[in-house]
Amino acid sequence: MEDYGVVTEPDTMRVERLLPGPIERIWAYLTEPDKRAKWLAGGPMELRVGGRAESRFKHADLSAEKTPPEKFRKMEGGHTLNCRITACGAPRLLSYTWGEDWGEVIFELLPRGKDVLLVVTHRRLGDRGTIASVAGGWHAHLGILADRLHKREPQGFWSAYMRLEADYERRLANA
Repeated sequence: MEDYGVVTEPDTMRVERLLPGPIERIWAYLTEPDKRAKWLAGGPMELRVGGRAESRFKHADLSAEKTPPEKFRKMEGGHTLNCRITACGAPRLLSYTWGEDWGEVIFELLPRGKDVLLVVTHRRLGDRGTIASVAGGWHAHLGILADRLHKREPQGFWSAYMRLEADYERRLANA
C-alpha cells in the first residue's frame, strides 16, 4: 500500500492506512473526543446527520515536539473548526464538513482480518497548494494515529508535517 495520499479529482485527495483493529477501536479514535485529541483534534461530536462537531486542535499535545514552525505560529495555542456531520454509519462511515470553507472529510473503515483499512477522503480543497498542505497534514496526523495504536512514541508532528508538505508539493508538481 502506498503511504502517500493520491489526488483522485482536481480538488480531492485520498489517503489510506492499514491499522490494528478491531473496527470499533478505530471508530472510537474517530469519534470519541479524548481519543481523537491524541492524534487529530478533540471536541464534541453529535453523531447524526446534521449534528455539530468541533475539531479543537492542540498540536502541542500530539507529540513531544511543541513549537510550530513560523507559518503556523498563530495556532500555537490551538484553534477550533466548527463542523457539520454529513454522514454517519457506525462503525464504518463518518463524514463532516471541515470548518466553514475547507471542504468535507470522509472516513471509511473496512475490516481486513484483524486490521482495519482507514480511507480518508478530503474533497473540495481548491488549488494544488491547498491540496499539498492538507495532504501533508493528514499524512502526519495519521502517522501519529498509527503510532498511538501501535503503542509507540508519536513522531514529531510539525517536523513530519513540514517534510511531508514539501514532498506533496513536489509530487503534485510532477503529476
